[in-house]
Amino acid sequence: MSMIQSVYIHIPFCNRICHYCDFPKMLYQKKWIHNYLNALDTEIKTYYQNEKMKTIYIGGGTPTVLELEEFHQLLKIIDQFQKEKKYEYTIECNVESLTEDKIKYMKKYGVNRISIGVETFHSHHLKTINRMHTKQQVIDTIQLLKKYNFDNINIDLIYALPNETLSEVMMDIESFLQLKIPHLSTYSLMIEPHTTFYLQKQLPVAEEIDAFMYQAICQRLKQHGYIHYEISNFAQPGYASQHNLTYWNNEPYYGFGLGASGYIKEIRYTNTKSFTHYCNHQYRFEQETMTTRTKMENEMILGLRKREGINRNIFYKKYGQTIESVFPIQTLLEQGKLEAKQDWIFIPEDQIYRSNDILIEFIQ
Repeated sequence: MSMIQSVYIHIPFCNRICHYCDFPKMLYQKKWIHNYLNALDTEIKTYYQNEKMKTIYIGGGTPTVLELEEFHQLLKIIDQFQKEKKYEYTIECNVESLTEDKIKYMKKYGVNRISIGVETFHSHHLKTINRMHTKQQVIDTIQLLKKYNFDNINIDLIYALPNETLSEVMMDIESFLQLKIPHLSTYSLMIEPHTTFYLQKQLPVAEEIDAFMYQAICQRLKQHGYIHYEISNFAQPGYASQHNLTYWNNEPYYGFGLGASGYIKEIRYTNTKSFTHYCNHQYRFEQETMTTRTKMENEMILGLRKREGINRNIFYKKYGQTIESVFPIQTLLEQGKLEAKQDWIFIPEDQIYRSNDILIEFIQ
């Protein structure tokens, strides 16, 4: 098993709850922050083995919703992780709660990548998903980050929102391109159980419209030199998310915080989503020891999300078996659902939208 070099930290607090969100989250209340950060600090001290980290990722929730001193306390807690000389340290932000003082603290503590939840630039769609920022706030925030020499910036966009048209989706992509930042994550709206959209009985858009939007996005970003390196992710050369590649390469990582998941020494675990349990230092909720078969399935399902796919040699080195001897590769190659080039096996461009159906065939 390779060494742990990545860590994810979850901050569950938000100023308002987005109608599509199914991550562990709660409305910010000052009285809860101190207990949470103390529990987080204890969890890290209990499990972290002092490895040097290549990637650190603080997500949520909305980490920047913390007030300045609380935010400072969080960064001090994270500072106990040792870092490699070259590392990537990402914080998720919302433009409503990111201030210049918080940016200065991020700079001071070595944060070097920012991910902003924009979701859409259209005010009527923002209202639908229960978000309050404006397009101008996004532009101003990006300018402020650049002023402090943050050049590794991602924004998240959601497409196929209720009643959204293709031309609105493409306007969002144009607005992204005008920001001149190197990374975009874009997801089709999923209506998950227990979300407001689900309770409102909101219906997803028709699959062919969704597919058409996706293809149009991919095409436009390609014209502008963005590399489509994973199903939902696009980056200028050298700006792919190293942290997310840890997941897609099926490598081990720590997960700390409410509801966080991790993968350490053959064990995949998920933390409790109960705030009370977490603050009482009852961290782990469930864990599963990976069999070789499950690990190989994960390798395929995660690895084929990357456009370059899976390397046959790396697979053989990890598991002592060829991909062909374990999975129905030949059939999928013949059906055109997979393609092989030198030592790589990947989902061809014209099939990428159907990747979920293709991936299911590895678990049958």
